[in-house]
Parts: sequence; structure tokens; C-alpha cells
Amino acid sequence: MLSRSRFFFSGNPAVLRTLSQTKGCRPCLVGPPKASLFPRSSQWMIRLWNSVVSKRSLTTNLGPKNAGKGLLKGRRTYTTLSVNSKESVTKTFPKIKPSNIITDKVIGYWLVGTSGLIFGIVVLGGLTRLTESGLSITEWKPVTGTLPPMNEEEWIVEFTKYQDSPEFKLLNSHITLDEFKFIYSMEWGHRLVGRAIGMAFILPGLYFWGTGRLNTRTKRLCFGLTLLLGLQGAIGWWMVQSGLDEEQLTERRSKPTVSQYRLTTHLGAAFLLYLGVLWSAFEIINENKWLKQATKAPEKVQKVFAQLSSARIAPVRTVGTALLGLTFITALSGGMVAGLDAGLIYNTFPHMGDDYLPSSGELMSPVYARKEDLSDLWWRNLLENPTTVQLVHRIFATTTFFSILAAHMFVIKRKQYIPKPAQRALHGMMGLVLLQVSLGITTLIYLVPIPLAAAHQAGALALLTGCLLFSARLKRPRPQAVAYINEAMKKALLK
Repeated sequence: MLSRSRFFFSGNPAVLRTLSQTKGCRPCLVGPPKASLFPRSSQWMIRLWNSVVSKRSLTTNLGPKNAGKGLLKGRRTYTTLSVNSKESVTKTFPKIKPSNIITDKVIGYWLVGTSGLIFGIVVLGGLTRLTESGLSITEWKPVTGTLPPMNEEEWIVEFTKYQDSPEFKLLNSHITLDEFKFIYSMEWGHRLVGRAIGMAFILPGLYFWGTGRLNTRTKRLCFGLTLLLGLQGAIGWWMVQSGLDEEQLTERRSKPTVSQYRLTTHLGAAFLLYLGVLWSAFEIINENKWLKQATKAPEKVQKVFAQLSSARIAPVRTVGTALLGLTFITALSGGMVAGLDAGLIYNTFPHMGDDYLPSSGELMSPVYARKEDLSDLWWRNLLENPTTVQLVHRIFATTTFFSILAAHMFVIKRKQYIPKPAQRALHGMMGLVLLQVSLGITTLIYLVPIPLAAAHQAGALALLTGCLLFSARLKRPRPQAVAYINEAMKKALLK
């Protein structure tokens, strides 16, 4: 029979394993106490110990702030000793559902696939603009417009509608029906891929939502991305409309083409949708990778968590966010260049004409001001003067290149406490920015040929992807995911 002091610690599993190796009565090690063994004056000690054991079971891996809130919702048992009962009372939490904390990796792969489709439609949209096909369809029919003209009569009807547009009257009055079929097919294909992306995102999303494979966080993300996807379609038609409205063209003093503001908005919304989908995918895939490693190589997971939680990595994380923002702004300035066809002038680098910079009179020409007092001179030239817009894009592109180069050198000096995946992502960024600068200069020198211009636009999105991947691999893990993965590691170690 054990002494009373030894029995007080029998509720502790660690002590229980130690005592089980010693000689003694097994029922006394794990069984409930009898009230007759203790005087009434000592029973308060048993009640105090019961309270401590219960609270420890509730707060383990949760922290005192989250105790009792069901954060993990995992299966955990604890034993409460009662003086007046003959048996211990065992309480159990509900079984863990991984989707409540860490989303299934299948969702991550689905999001990666969706982001690939968005990447493709951005490149296809660039080709549509470069072939001047965007204004060939003069109506927006989200449902009935899915089918193209099926016979010669329907083609003639669509061609007649196009002949009433400003683009045909002022620029393309010479084209034939066969030439119209080509530009119509380009724009129709672009819109069809947009509809396909909507179906590929919404229908599987509804299935995963209905089957309970999305946690609350992922549901909110998918809902927000769905709204952005619908908004993107509306922005696309809003952009096309600016090239079909003769009043707007007169006000802008522009040839029949879409507004550079609306084109850049359409491009920026596509980039935001792409980045949002891919960021969600990276987070899900990373958490599933850590969860898988927790049972096979827990020391690696613990090392990664320690690195990502370290204060020394905070400046690097800030650098990654700044690079992502700078690359995004540079891409938007490229959209302004495309909207104004500013790449067709000053086709030399690094010079612009005979000098590095054009004259101040050309950069800030009063021709682009619309007010008599010239109060809008600066911002009109920055956004509507092709020469100034090209210069702004050159400045942003050069700044982005040297910023990534400086970040690369900064990280190399601190690589001992930066995770290996983040280092590899930064090396990839360095290669992508070199490729992108080369494509930009080559596209400019050769007067914007369609293949090079499309590759340059794809390179911008690829560089954005590299910046996003670098930031994603520096992201601090979610506390809920860390707690769940730590729980999985403990279970694996106890087996």
C-alpha cells in the first residue's frame, strides 16, 4: 500500500509511469481513493488536486487565454478523483476534425489549378489587346454569348454590329469578314476562358463547402474571391464600353481604344484575384506539409516554427512584403504603357532619344492639360502622356530590379536563420527579374512584337508569383495550426 503523499501524484501520467515500474499494489496506483483512508481534515487537499489536474488537461497546448474555448476540439481525457465515489470519472472532448483547423490539401491543389487558369487568361488577354481584338464584340451577353456564331448568317449579323462601332469607322473600315472572324474569335475565346474559370472555381467550391471540407477561414476567403471574380467580369465589360462610346473617345481626345485607366483596373483586379487564390493555396499546402512532417521528422517542423517565430526574421518579412508591393505597382505601370501604346515610342535603352531623359517640355506638355489654369498639368502628363508614362514605367522597373538584387544580398548575409524554402524562393526571384528586364528591353528595342510583348506580360505575373512565394514561405504560422501540429507530434511520440 502506497503512502498518502505518493497517492496525491497518481493522477499525473508522468509520475504514474514512474511509479508503475516500482513494486506496489497496482489498484492503489490507478484506482480511486477511499474516503476512509483520509481524515476529514485532509479531504480538501484531494479536491484541490482534482481541480489542478482538470485545469491542466484543459489548458495543455491551448494557453490560459484559450482554455475552455474549444480551440482544438481534440480528443483529450482527464480523470477527476472523487472522495465519495468508488470510481474515477473520465471526460472526453469531441474527436478532432482536421478540416476545422487545417484545410485538406486537395483544396490547396484545387486553388493552385485555378490560379493556373487565371495566369493563362491574363496572357490571353494580353494577346487579345496586342491583336486589337478587344472591341470586336460590341455586346455583353454573359449566358447567351457563350456560343459563337454558328453559320454564315450569324457571322454577317455580328459583323454588321461591329461596322457600327467607332473602331471600324475610324480604323478598320478596310477589313473583310474573314479578318473580322479572327479578331472576333480572339475576344470570344478570352471571354469563354473567363466563364470557364468561374465554373472551375464556383462549382468545386460549392461541393467542398457542402461536404464540410472547408473551415471557417477558407470559407471566408473563397467567398471573397468569388465576389472579386464576379467583379472582374463586370470590370472587363466596363473597360470595353470605354472604347465603344464615341462621347468618351471625344472627351479623352483618343482614337477608338479602351481607356488606359480601365485597362489598368482590369489588369490589377486580375492580378489581385490571382494573388489571393495562390496565397490561400500556399498557406494550405504549407500547413499540410508541416502536419505530414510532424509524424516523420518532428525536429524539422520544430526548427521551421522556431525560425518563422524568431524576431530576427521580421525585417526579412517586411522586405518580402515591400518587394511584392513594388512589383505589383510596376506591373500596373506596365498596364498604363499598354493602354497608351507608349512602348511604340523611344525604342532605345537606356537612352530615350539622344539623351537619358526627354526634355521637360515633352514630359510636362500643356497639350494634355484640360483646364485653362493648367492645374491638372502634372497628373495628366504622368497618366496620359505616353512619353512620361514610359519613363515612369522605366523608373519603377529599374527600382524593382535593384531592390530585388539588394534583398538577395541582404538575405544571403542572414541565411543561417532563414528557412531554406524561403532562400530558394528568393534565388528564383533573382532569376525571374533578370529574365523580365531582358524581355522588357528586347520588347522595346524590337518595336513591341506580339510574341515578346506577351512573354513580357507573362513575365510580370511570374515575377509576382515569385515574390508571393517568398512572402508565403516567411509567413508566421497560424497559432491554431501550430497547436494542432504540436498535438499531432505528441501523439506520434507517444506511440
